[in-house]
Amino acid sequence: MRKLISGMKVSLDGQMEGPDGYADWVKAWSEDYGLTPHIDACLLGGGMYPGYEQYWTAMQNSPGEPLPMTGEMPTDDEIKWARLIPDMPHYVLSSTLKTALWPNTRFLRSIDEVAQLKQQPGQDIYLVGGAQMITSLINAGLVDEIRLIVHPLLAGDGRGLFDGVDGRHALDLVDAKPGKGDLVHLSYALTS
Repeated sequence: MRKLISGMKVSLDGQMEGPDGYADWVKAWSEDYGLTPHIDACLLGGGMYPGYEQYWTAMQNSPGEPLPMTGEMPTDDEIKWARLIPDMPHYVLSSTLKTALWPNTRFLRSIDEVAQLKQQPGQDIYLVGGAQMITSLINAGLVDEIRLIVHPLLAGDGRGLFDGVDGRHALDLVDAKPGKGDLVHLSYALTS
């Protein structure tokens, strides 16, 4: 069975976004979790997908220009990811979205369809986000691994990555290592 692996960039206090609704401490949104060689699909929630599609399409169309959403120049790693993902299937869990610009995008209408996707042949699936969907899939027992890049700050107010998780979920540490600068990379397998 394919693994569903969440990758998120968080503050030390577990926030995935600050009080203004975004993670202003994240400098690049590239896939920095070491997943690329092991995945052949991405899964996103309907709330996140439109902005994700807009962000990466802008980078694909004009990699040498500042991004319209941030005003920042894309990093080399972001440009690599932007070149890779147009051909990668993207699945969007949404009961409302019906159209996507990317031809390899398919809509899933229920958590049961996510479970069915995991049963299909293929490599692992990168669970990109957002937080509400990750929480729902953890609660449904469908997330196999959580990879975090922890940023050295206490964000305080904002949205916690695990807000809304039902009950206790045991985790086994798979890997812990320092990253660039003061970042820390953590990987956990969900055991229950």
